[in-house]
Amino acid sequence: MADIVVSVSAATDTGGRPDNEDAVLEVSLASAGDGEIGSQPGFLLAVADGMGGHQRGEVASQLAIETLGRMVNEDPGADTALLLKQAFRRANDVIHQNGRASGDGSIIGTTLVAVVIRGKYATIANIGDSRAYLVRANQLTQITRDHSLVAEQVAEGAMTSDEARQSPHRNILTHALGHRQKLDPKLPSIFEIVLLAEDRLILCSDGFHDVVGDSDMVEVVLQFDPPGAVGALIDLAKTRGTTDNVTAAVVRVESAKTVAGRERELDTVLAGRPSQWIILVVTGIILFVAIVIVALMVF
Repeated sequence: MADIVVSVSAATDTGGRPDNEDAVLEVSLASAGDGEIGSQPGFLLAVADGMGGHQRGEVASQLAIETLGRMVNEDPGADTALLLKQAFRRANDVIHQNGRASGDGSIIGTTLVAVVIRGKYATIANIGDSRAYLVRANQLTQITRDHSLVAEQVAEGAMTSDEARQSPHRNILTHALGHRQKLDPKLPSIFEIVLLAEDRLILCSDGFHDVVGDSDMVEVVLQFDPPGAVGALIDLAKTRGTTDNVTAAVVRVESAKTVAGRERELDTVLAGRPSQWIILVVTGIILFVAIVIVALMVF
């Protein structure tokens, strides 16, 4: 029996815009059948934030997640980091070719952040400024590094993190899928972590992380299950006045003992309740007796 149990959820919303150029992916992965990692079913989650004129950003983000999902599912036994790199590069080629084929000279592109989870191992890949966060021991850590102008300036010491968050140039990207014919050999950035019980992962687009603070993220994902957390996070971003599309995915990691205990408690509660058919039978008998009594009183 596995030591941990993973549950996931993801959603996207138009947020502060009339159209949605974000895309989200949530799929269960087949077991590879051999090996400690590959023999366990897993999950693939991804968030893409498209950009391009005439709603072409929607095309770019959708192509990214479709290509990613297809390639990762084709070879569940492959090395995960290598598989993600290949999928990102293939997505870049597909998006770039689509932009050129449009004939209007437009350049389309998209960010992409993805996580593959197999057992207790999570492999994360990203390009652009869609992010992955880890919540562990009530602390939030940004796992990914933005490929953006302000992120480079922060790394060089030319700007503080607080200044970057307020900069009017914070959404200018240095790398994205589809912008160039070939992806930089160093990309995507890859991060590997071992998941622990009570961890949470958050994947999100900039329409979310630009307006929602760290403490709010932690509070929400620890309070709700993944579907509830995703809904609450998106609602929070909209309440905070996001002007962009909003996309979020949440991963909850629990110990197998905790999940088993919760299921036993639920079984106990349900066992203590009369079953539905018994309630219906008793109700019917009461109604029948009442009708008989009324009839006897009348006659």
